[in-house]
Parts: sequence; structure tokens; C-alpha cells
Amino acid sequence: MTTTELDGLTALVTGGASGIGLATASLLAERGARVAVLDLHPGTVPEPLLGFAVDVTDDTSVRTTVAAAARTLGGIDILVNNAGIGAVGTVADNSDEQWHRVLDVNLLGVVRTTRAALPHLRRSRRASVVNTCSIAATAGLPQRALYSATKGAVLALTRAMAADHVREGIRVNCVNPGTVDTPWVGRLLDATDDPAAERAALSGRQPHGRLVTAQEVAAAIAYLASPSAGSTTGTALQVDGGMAGLRLRPEPRP
Repeated sequence: MTTTELDGLTALVTGGASGIGLATASLLAERGARVAVLDLHPGTVPEPLLGFAVDVTDDTSVRTTVAAAARTLGGIDILVNNAGIGAVGTVADNSDEQWHRVLDVNLLGVVRTTRAALPHLRRSRRASVVNTCSIAATAGLPQRALYSATKGAVLALTRAMAADHVREGIRVNCVNPGTVDTPWVGRLLDATDDPAAERAALSGRQPHGRLVTAQEVAAAIAYLASPSAGSTTGTALQVDGGMAGLRLRPEPRP
């Protein structure tokens, strides 16, 4: 990709005020796009990003905010559905209320935002939707039953949307990050008895031996959103240090 490949394009990024979302919004802007960040608390986003407050669990809020962002930008070419929340526990640990809450944000948030953006995407000649999914959609991770269920649904939804809208000229893909060094992961680590040991364990389960950076995930999203990926749709791009596909032998002991 070139630094100007997204010149003239417009983008919405949900959950764009921190972590993967902010890294993505910033990179899209660096490459020439005009970018609106949709977030519960968008007040801290730096220029030239445009901040819009939204609650992805509220359909009226989503429709109103997407319409306002589209008016400000002059249309929508790229939608990045990144807003999401985490959950820890086995299938026995989370209450029905927690299940409804996380599904409402992680899955129905994607539905609501895409539904609101579709009329604008249909008018674009370079329309693209990229959903932030997870390695949890394809690999069994301990203590992530609820979170994994939501991301598995996002993966299936990505492929279904790709089939529904390919003939309208709208590409739909997702990225599947491994464990990313984000504020949410930092809070999880801080809540453990030994944050350093837990970080080492999370890093060690990824074959390249470290946490994924938000910037690495952003680069994958920017590629999928760009005209360079014009023949790529219905795809899940792994950004996980090899976690999904590699099976390394244990290192020999000294």
C-alpha cells in the first residue's frame, strides 16, 4: 500500500478511541482517508480524526450517529466494526445478563452499525467492511467461553454478509488477532496475582513469542479496507503470530 492509496475515501471506525480502533483510525487517516471515530467516549481522539459519541447497543443512537458522520464526511466508503468488550470465564461462570450484554455489544453492535451504514456503502464505488474478530473464533481458549461465542458469531456473520453484498460491490472481511497488547488486556493482567507471569504465559502461547501490537492489527485492517484488496472478500486474516496454524515442537532443554 502507498501512503496516499486511501485519498478521497471516507471511513467510520467504531470503538476507535483506544487500542486497535485508535491505531486503525490513525493509520487510515495517515493513508489519506477522512475518518470518523464512533465511540462511547470519543472526546480524546486527536486531529484529524472526527469524534462522534455512540452506543452500539442502542439502534437509535447508531442510526443517528452514522447518519451524522456520513453527512460530515460526505459518504461512507469504509466501515470498521471494531467496538467490543471482553468476558472471562467458563460456560458455567457468566450470568444470562452478562451473555446478553456481551452479545449485544460484540455481535449486535456489528449488525446495527452495518445496517445503518449500508445505504451509504451502496453508493460507494470502493465499499468495504472490516470486522474485528479474534483467534477465539477458531481456537479453543480457556476461560473465554462467552467471548469466544460472540467472536465465532462475528466470523460467521462476516462470511454471510460477504455473500449477501458482493454483487452490490461491497466487500466484507474480518481480522482475527491473537492476544493484543491493549488497555483491556492490561487491565486483565493487572487483576491477576502475578501480572508479569501471566503476561509471559500469554506471550508464550503465541508462536512468535510476544503479544500482538495494535499497530499490526491496524495494518491488516487497512489492507483489507483498501482498493489493493479489491478481490478479497469473505476472508478472515489471521494476525496472531502463527497461533492458529503453527504447531511448534517444544524447544529442547539445555
